[in-house]
Amino acid sequence: MKTRYPIDTNMASIIELRMQHLQAKTSGATMRSRPLSLVQFRALEAVARHLNFRAAAQELALTQSAVSRQIQSLEEEIGVPLFVRHTRVVELTSAGALLLRAVVPSLERVDSAVRQIRAHAGRQRIVVTTWASFASMWLIPRLELFQADHPDIDIHVHTTDVAIDLESSDADIALRYTRDSGVPHGSIKMFGEKITAAASPWLLKESAPLHKPEDMKNFTLIEAGDAHTSQNLEWLTWHGWVQSHDLKKLEPKRWMYFDFAHQMAQAALTGQGVALLRMPLIAESLAQGELVEVFPDFRVDSPMSYWLAIAERSKVRPEINALSSWLLAQARLTRLTMGDKS
Repeated sequence: MKTRYPIDTNMASIIELRMQHLQAKTSGATMRSRPLSLVQFRALEAVARHLNFRAAAQELALTQSAVSRQIQSLEEEIGVPLFVRHTRVVELTSAGALLLRAVVPSLERVDSAVRQIRAHAGRQRIVVTTWASFASMWLIPRLELFQADHPDIDIHVHTTDVAIDLESSDADIALRYTRDSGVPHGSIKMFGEKITAAASPWLLKESAPLHKPEDMKNFTLIEAGDAHTSQNLEWLTWHGWVQSHDLKKLEPKRWMYFDFAHQMAQAALTGQGVALLRMPLIAESLAQGELVEVFPDFRVDSPMSYWLAIAERSKVRPEINALSSWLLAQARLTRLTMGDKS
């Protein structure tokens, strides 16, 4: 139930005359532009709610004269009276009521923000920026391990395909996918990349034999939908895979195209076809037998690598160092899982 702040309507005409008089007096004067004090606004809200300076002073743990001075100072700053003083009580003027309607929700927002800050006091927060497929397929499945050892660190994962400028954003760590020539200064390489053909083991068991590349004519082939729009992405296509191994042109049963790597992997996991997938992102699925490399000897080298970059301002924070060290340790495990012993 909202608190009501009454105003004496019988005083309306008097107040209106006073307002007009004050406006006339100050019409040629320069308006004050100094910022107003939060303490004054709290005094305004308390007095308006109690309609009594003494009660407001008790609530605010101030003297009655101190609250009176705060209100008087606020009135001087604004240039109009906010209360009509009576012997025992006060009444809001129309100007006071107008200001109060703006002050109350503002104070509530400030108090809410303070409560949130206090609730998280002592906690550490790290903002990690990366792209959606890497977050879904590599980062998120592992994060539980880090948070089990660091329960007081809150992690915000921000996903975007656009490279975020670490120095002008609130991100602390960036996990990026780029060619070696485009890597940001000071970044640390996590692992390189190979592309491989992979499928669900039960698809291979229930479908026609798949012993040689020519057998893929009996399967649905899955690849990146945007790979054909740029020569720079040819290595992500089945056409590029065929050319890399001097094989004959593939004519599969059908094609499936997806915009994101995690969508292609999901389609392969659910047995919808054979997909060209990025080894670092499916290393765990291969190790656990959820996916099977169809032709392990027919991997394709990718020009892309995965990098870790840390914002310069964040490098001194212990929690940032803890997460970055953990990420690099996880990257070493991924390299080993892929058979990369570097």
